[in-house]
Amino acid sequence: MDVASPTQQAAKAVRQTWRRRAALKSSTWAYPTTVLCLYGFFANCRVAEPFLTPYLIGPHKNISEEHHAPRSVTNYLFPIWTYSYLAFLFPVFLLTDFLRHKPLITVQGLFLVTNYLLLCFAPGLLAMTVLQVNYAVVTSTEVAYFSYIYSIIPVEHYQRATGYLRSAMLTGYTFGAGLGQVLISVAGVDYLYINAITLGIVSMAFLISFWLPMPQRSMFFKGKNAAAVGSQSQQEGPVGADCSGSGNEEMDIYIVKCCRHLIYWSLWWALATAGYVQVFNYIQLMWDHIEPSATSTIYNGGVEAACSLVGAAAAFSVGHIKVTWAVWGELALGLFSAVGTGAIFLMVLTSSIWACYAGYVIFKSCYMFLITITAFQIASNLSMECYALTFGINTFVALSLQTIMTGIFVDEAALGLDIVTQFIIYGSYYAVISVLFLIRGTYTACVRQQHHSEQTGMKDQEHETGVEVISAEHF
Repeated sequence: MDVASPTQQAAKAVRQTWRRRAALKSSTWAYPTTVLCLYGFFANCRVAEPFLTPYLIGPHKNISEEHHAPRSVTNYLFPIWTYSYLAFLFPVFLLTDFLRHKPLITVQGLFLVTNYLLLCFAPGLLAMTVLQVNYAVVTSTEVAYFSYIYSIIPVEHYQRATGYLRSAMLTGYTFGAGLGQVLISVAGVDYLYINAITLGIVSMAFLISFWLPMPQRSMFFKGKNAAAVGSQSQQEGPVGADCSGSGNEEMDIYIVKCCRHLIYWSLWWALATAGYVQVFNYIQLMWDHIEPSATSTIYNGGVEAACSLVGAAAAFSVGHIKVTWAVWGELALGLFSAVGTGAIFLMVLTSSIWACYAGYVIFKSCYMFLITITAFQIASNLSMECYALTFGINTFVALSLQTIMTGIFVDEAALGLDIVTQFIIYGSYYAVISVLFLIRGTYTACVRQQHHSEQTGMKDQEHETGVEVISAEHF
């Protein structure tokens, strides 16, 4: 019987060690995913958010005493959030990696608490201006929430984890919005107390953030030992496209490699997110235009609950849908973007608040479904380094486009357009996106199908040739 040499025994021991580590890592993916889902649920369970505009333009904040309240909210306050968000995004992105994600998630929870402290106890336009800057910190740290999970779980769980995280966020928002609607419509609770309840809920999210395990390494700010471990880990198995590098100076090289094969998914992400955030930010003002909250019963919370519930179901289903996205993905982006375009124009052209509500439900559900697919497609084909870079770049491009639209069409220092004209522009913007991806998606599907047919034909021909050779040899 052959006896293995000491070198072979050592190599075998190393392989077994790596297999055990891989098995342990695979078996423990549920814990960080569960904790992050809990955080996402409570952080997005914002009971008061669907009623933010009525609260701001009402008597609680005294904005109407200083300025015309609706125009102050539309053309002054909300643009401050957009500009602050853009200013914070890049430094927060770098800090997210340097501090390894978890501290930034905790910071997000802390600033959510601060956000609702200001809403509850700080009146006046100046305080609401500070509020917009504070909320910009909350939204800029979302990069930590979305990229954290890919830094700590194996790649084979990316699809399900992505679906679970999105659905947890949307489920939280659904529960919060529904609860807010019940408290206002049934119990007649004042907006101030709705914000106080939300303060308690987001405080839970802040506490849960401390339970998250800390990732073992950064992506770009690596020491020599961490870089060696990362390199050895990559040699043990595939983790997507290999975009790892030896130092910060190779980041530009990273961007080229990462985006080469996923440019169209990233393009849709950036373009569609810019339009979606504009619609999401100003939809309450559109509802108030059609059915003034001061004189009518509003159902903002019920509508947000309904569309978030549909979006959560769609996001959850992504983890279990088996579709060849490489063939049909871009066409799906175009088709669902076209549906979203129609929904925006429905909101603009109707005088019925219920038709406007329905259009918003359709629009938000389409976006949530597509953005979950897009995030999974990008994450599953890239390494952790590349995914975080792509996420940051896509978010930056989306926010830049959103800032341009805000600066030109919304800001009172520029055009300062009314809410109806703004939504006509947003609908036209989405129409351009849908046309671009319908054309590109049709082309991609045709080329892929033709290539598949050619490969199938070649295999059939080879099979037939092999049969003829066997027959000739037999005789």
